[in-house]
Amino acid sequence: MNALKIVLFASSAVSSYAAFLYKLASIRRGWGDIGYVTMMVTLVLQCLTFTMGAVSLSVVTFFGVQNLAILVLHLSAVAYCISAQVLLMQWANPLSEVRRAIRAWIIAGVVLCVVLTALFFIGNRPGTPASAFGTGSSDPVILVYLLLFIVSQAVPCVTIYHQCIPYARSTTKPWLRRALRMLAAGAVVLFLYCAARTVNIVSPMFGLSVGQWAIAASLFSALGIVIVSLGLTMPSWGGHVSNLLAWGRNYSSYRALYPLWHSLYESSPGIALEPPSSADRQWSDLHYRLHRRVIEIRDGWRALRPYMDRAESSPAEPADQALVEATKIKHALRAKNSGVTPARSQDNGSFDDHDAKTFAAEVDWLTQVSAAYGRLS
Repeated sequence: MNALKIVLFASSAVSSYAAFLYKLASIRRGWGDIGYVTMMVTLVLQCLTFTMGAVSLSVVTFFGVQNLAILVLHLSAVAYCISAQVLLMQWANPLSEVRRAIRAWIIAGVVLCVVLTALFFIGNRPGTPASAFGTGSSDPVILVYLLLFIVSQAVPCVTIYHQCIPYARSTTKPWLRRALRMLAAGAVVLFLYCAARTVNIVSPMFGLSVGQWAIAASLFSALGIVIVSLGLTMPSWGGHVSNLLAWGRNYSSYRALYPLWHSLYESSPGIALEPPSSADRQWSDLHYRLHRRVIEIRDGWRALRPYMDRAESSPAEPADQALVEATKIKHALRAKNSGVTPARSQDNGSFDDHDAKTFAAEVDWLTQVSAAYGRLS
């Protein structure tokens, strides 16, 4: 089980270092921002906590002191929770409004670290096994030390959860809202770690053994930290994800509109602002290209109005409308190529009931028509 715990601590450390290195890339731009500095301190403490977690399971003495790695682990975890709480307050409020609350959290953290250190050195007698600080002990000093440490971890989980939910509802920034919800989820998972760890600590007092279930605390801890690492960095990388998804949607729409656009372009080459061979290579400006393609399709469609028969009826079902419009275009292209115009054309008509209110709606409608047109070809 010790090997599995080391793996879980190492995976938590890897996610922590990944988040730290990602944010470190912005150090030149963000160093003057107190929120950025607090973020970096939080991530450093997170890295230290889980690095020391792996170390504490691998060594007996640290700097010549037995079980000292466990104390460093616990003090780092306390400082990390305090720093995360401070960071969240800075995210949601102006610094001037939370300065006193931040000071109170820091003072409480310092006092707690002093108390934990005193209890550790009182209870860490020669020959005390490391397991006493991990799975519990009948020694009342060590028991108080462990329960006090667990409380120091559980309280920030509760406060962070209760802060994240209303903040997420009130913010207008979508990725900050997602980050706060993810931090709330991480707080819940880490609270489950505290609960599982409490069971591990107190069960020996009652002569109980949790057996293999003791690993549950480490599993909750590793999962919670991965979630928190994503939540802490999400506001900065979320925008890039949105841009990538938007590029993918634009690319898909651009390609889907090609069958309809190509037929209209062959019929009316003048609709193209630039030669197709040039336009198709410039993917870096895809948003502009998609706008151009929509405009060119509409221009080509208008050029076919004199060849569209007004007598052609519209379908009763809206789901059939795209197919009917595609059929009209196909018939109009044939009429134009043959030079035959209908007696009652749609030259002065509108685009029926599909004068879209937004660009996204226009793209969606034309994509349906293009797909139907492709099936007719």
